[in-house]
Amino acid sequence: MSLLRLFGLFRPDHFADWYRIGAEYVLTVSEGMGFSVGDFPLRAEEATAALRSNRTDVPPEIARSIAADLLADATFSAPYLEWMPLWYELALVGPVSYAEFRLRRVARRYTRDLSHVTVPRFSRPHDVLVDGRPAVSYVSGFARRFVLADAVLHLEWYVHVARESGIHVPSGFVERAREETVAYYTGNGDLSDDVRHFQRLLFADDEWVRDIDDAYDLDSTLFGLWERLLARERERL
Repeated sequence: MSLLRLFGLFRPDHFADWYRIGAEYVLTVSEGMGFSVGDFPLRAEEATAALRSNRTDVPPEIARSIAADLLADATFSAPYLEWMPLWYELALVGPVSYAEFRLRRVARRYTRDLSHVTVPRFSRPHDVLVDGRPAVSYVSGFARRFVLADAVLHLEWYVHVARESGIHVPSGFVERAREETVAYYTGNGDLSDDVRHFQRLLFADDEWVRDIDDAYDLDSTLFGLWERLLARERERL
C-alpha cells in the first residue's frame, strides 16, 4: 500500500486512531518533562471513543483537544515542505494539500460549538533567522534539513496541542528551548540538559510515524524513511 490509502479517510471514525496516536505522543512528552497533565489521559480516551463512534456532541474540552490535534496536523506539512529541497516539496505538495483538506473537514465538525478556535501557524524558513539569515541556510543535505525542520516544528506542534488540551507548558521554557534548538541545529550553540531531554522526547515522533503507518496499513516507503531519520536523531541526542 501507499499514502493513497489515506485519501479514503473522511469520517470521524477514520481519524480515531490518528487522534489517539497524537494524544499518546503529547502524554509521553508531557509526563517525560514532568508537566502536570491533569485528567488529560481520561479526556483523550473519551475523545478517541467519540471519534470512533462518529459522535460530535462532546464537551468543549474534548472538542477542543480533537480539533487541536487534527488542525495541527493539517497545517504542519505545508510549512515543513518549505524547509526541504525543492524537488521534495514539489513531489509532496499535492498529497499534503489533500491531507490538509481532509483533516480540516473533520476538525470542523468539532469546532462548530466552540466560542473560538486557534489554528496554529507553523514557522517557515523566513520566520527563523540566525544573524539575519534563514536558519536553513546553515545546513545542507536532505537529512540535516529534515532534522532541523522537525526540531523546530515538532516543538511548536507539541506546545499548541498540549496547551489546547489543557496541559500547562511554561512559556519561558518554550522560548528558551526554541532559541537553543535553532542555535544548536545551525552549529551556533549547544543544548542545555533540560532542552536536550525535551528534544529527545519530541524526537519520539518516529513512534508516531510508525504507529500511523501500522494503524492505517500503509507500508509506506516514505514513512519508513521519516521513521529512520527521526529515530537516528533521537538516539544521537
